[in-house]
Amino acid sequence: MKLFLGLVAALFALFGAVSLANPIGMAENLGVAVGGPNGAYELRGIYGGVSLAAALLCAAGALQSAFRLPAIWFLIVYMGGYVFARGFALLLGPAPTSVYIGFVAFEVAVLAGAIFALRATRQR
Repeated sequence: MKLFLGLVAALFALFGAVSLANPIGMAENLGVAVGGPNGAYELRGIYGGVSLAAALLCAAGALQSAFRLPAIWFLIVYMGGYVFARGFALLLGPAPTSVYIGFVAFEVAVLAGAIFALRATRQR
């Protein structure tokens, strides 16, 4: 679980730092067009700030046992919300581009890993 949380923390930190430093470039790499004067601010807050906060919580979980369960539950709720919304979006169409599929795969993988980690803690 420590390794999983550490890896997720590193990925969140990387994505958060890139999103904070260059939110428009990050969005363009995903094929997302951002407009209006508040677009970059919104991306910095959601993808930059929230991702960096998630990185801190996951890193805390990797380093201190008291934070492990809260970090795992956070990942289940946060990624679960994304996966639910992505699944619902598929019903509404159209499907995302192949570049965006990797983004969705990350969310599904982290959700599955967090559920597995939670189940492992309950079997002890």
